[in-house]
Amino acid sequence: MNATGIVEKALRAGREQDGEALAALMAPDGWIEWPFRPPGAPARMTGRARIREFLAGANGLIRFDEYRNVVIHETTDPEVVIAEYDVEGTVVASGAPFRQTVIAVFRVRDGLIESYRDYINPLPLIEVLNAT
Repeated sequence: MNATGIVEKALRAGREQDGEALAALMAPDGWIEWPFRPPGAPARMTGRARIREFLAGANGLIRFDEYRNVVIHETTDPEVVIAEYDVEGTVVASGAPFRQTVIAVFRVRDGLIESYRDYINPLPLIEVLNAT
């Protein structure tokens, strides 16, 4: 499967909040990074096992209801794929809706994600969490 297909699988796993499926797509020493993140969120998670553990504990705060306006860009580097999308979600504790814009940059090698930079816009989630 090419890099774009792997990224499509990763996005599907993220939307479905299937941390096990997403972790399985990661290289053993791969990493996920959040350059822009809410206070208290980690900057980087390294290693498939650590990512699996983190994703298992992250479920329950928010639910992703839908990804909209998904655009996947292939680049001149066949290992690098950029995804843009809007997230429609719900804060589980309060039922409050939120919307978030994401740009993610993936590097895929040998069928596994080596790096995943998730440039989320954390402000909408911070607003809705502060309002509850």
